[in-house]
Amino acid sequence: MPAQIIQANETPFATVAVDPVTLDIIENALRNARIEMDATLVRTAMSPGIREQGDAFPLIADYQGRMIVGQFGSYIGPFLEGFEGTVEDGDLIFLSDPYSVGGAISHCNDWLVLLPVFKDGRLIAYTSMFGHQSDIGGMVPGSMPIHATSIFQEGVRIPPVKIWKKGVYNEDLIKLVMHQSRTADWCKADLNALIASCRVAAARVVEMAARFGDDMFTSATDLLLERNYRAMKHLIETSIGEDKVSFEDYICDDGMGYGPYKIKCTMWRENGRVVLDFDGTDPQSKASINMFLNENMMRMFFGIYMIMIFDPQILFNDGYYDLIDVRIPEGSLLKPKFPAALSGRTHVLGRLFDILGGLLGQKTPEFLNAAGFSSSPHLFYAGTDKNGKWFQLFQIGFGGIPGRPMGDGPDGHSLFPGFTNVPNEFLERYFPLIIERYETVADSGGAGLHRGGNGIDMVYRFLEDGVIAIHDDRWFVPPWGVNGGEPGARARKVLVKKDGTEIVVGNKLEDYPVEAGDRLHFITWGGGGWGDPLDRDPALLAKELTQGLVTEKGALRYGVVLVDGAVDAAATETLRAKMRAERGPIETFNFGPDLETLRANCLAETGLPAPQAPKWGTVG
Repeated sequence: MPAQIIQANETPFATVAVDPVTLDIIENALRNARIEMDATLVRTAMSPGIREQGDAFPLIADYQGRMIVGQFGSYIGPFLEGFEGTVEDGDLIFLSDPYSVGGAISHCNDWLVLLPVFKDGRLIAYTSMFGHQSDIGGMVPGSMPIHATSIFQEGVRIPPVKIWKKGVYNEDLIKLVMHQSRTADWCKADLNALIASCRVAAARVVEMAARFGDDMFTSATDLLLERNYRAMKHLIETSIGEDKVSFEDYICDDGMGYGPYKIKCTMWRENGRVVLDFDGTDPQSKASINMFLNENMMRMFFGIYMIMIFDPQILFNDGYYDLIDVRIPEGSLLKPKFPAALSGRTHVLGRLFDILGGLLGQKTPEFLNAAGFSSSPHLFYAGTDKNGKWFQLFQIGFGGIPGRPMGDGPDGHSLFPGFTNVPNEFLERYFPLIIERYETVADSGGAGLHRGGNGIDMVYRFLEDGVIAIHDDRWFVPPWGVNGGEPGARARKVLVKKDGTEIVVGNKLEDYPVEAGDRLHFITWGGGGWGDPLDRDPALLAKELTQGLVTEKGALRYGVVLVDGAVDAAATETLRAKMRAERGPIETFNFGPDLETLRANCLAETGLPAPQAPKWGTVG
């Protein structure tokens, strides 16, 4: 039974004419309200994951629940369809269970608040925000156990409940939830920050409606949605063909010795709509790398990718959703059955962007990106210091962004544009560690006319005994290059014990003990290259040599000979002619070695045994 909206004033909104100037003012006021949500969050949250890194996502939706501004698309429609309760003035809804909102949030660490906005007795909008909590209980610090086989092992699961019910605060509920966390102070502050952000945006919406009139405001939001629909319809008609194209990529492993796991998507245009069909994706894993992918989230990913490539001026909103048909098979890695574990879903989340690039670029290779969105590396470090005080770090790392049609991929950059790096000074002030090195890994970006971004080597020296956990990918299957570009380097993690012993540890690691004085090299992958490396300007490579981005040996991949930092023009011309004569035709995609070759060479190349092929129905 769908949610019941209780309104003191049920007069329908009227559709009125909106002049272009007023529409522009309302559009930019909504943009600014979203920015103000972020600013409020940063000023009031406590955890580094939200306050320093920005791992939180705002949303302002119209009275029907359609996103007007935001990032991940609206989950309000599916939520209202499954919420057996009322929505009233003074309510504020709180939840964290992915299965209760069809995967709109993808793991239990993401706490979501939803505020229905009423004006003069009528529901006029919704504001919402979700953010990653540092710890929600469960079997490991950080609440993201790689070895989980059930969501019940991943910490507290919160179904849709009301923190505020008709203006009355449910303090006992919050006490109960916070009692599950190892970092309750952070979680409580972050939850209050999410709520404050939604209340700020709600106030701005009411102010807009008061200034222009309720009917003018709702008519303007309708126009913004319609404009997005028209723009996306044109992009689909001109950029997506009726012939089916398919693409597949892999999650390297599940952290339990099995992998890789295939994600496959087929795309075509049918009756004016895009179909994204994930048939052929591997079945769900018994481990936690599953992602319960919400269809609206996938629609938003598709739209963002289309818009950023073809028309970056378009405002993201939900207006085009009817143009995209997303089909995800039940029981697959992308639609696991309850109670499948979900805490390791970040690898699938990143890989979806690589897959979208591979699909959309097949018709228009000039707009094709290489691979490199790939994952969202996590490090956890926890323990009790010499004063008996609990410490717990959760940090997101960055890899190399892919080479692109317009230029090189950024070095060590975030998958999501809103994420920022935690300053090293902050880490050293609040956690028992020292950052000994934070630098790009030369030559790790795939060679190309436009180089893939380099990965990062971040070296942590631990000052207290404790345990670490690592969540990363792209250590087995490299990020592919396109249009002649080469694959990027793979991720690697090396623990140097205080006695000097070096241990190559897995990129998915749980509860691994470390001692004071140990150092961890947290090395991320490089992005794939774009275009023919033999066409890259040799002078640019000489400059990058001085910047520490390439080495003399690495420049040879581009057919460029550097001697004492300078280009040897004659030797470069000879080498490039030889390389052009010896290579085969340039392929659209360069995936590197096939899976069997990767398996055969895995131990020698990575220091780790190759993952075993998954066995469905068992762990893996």
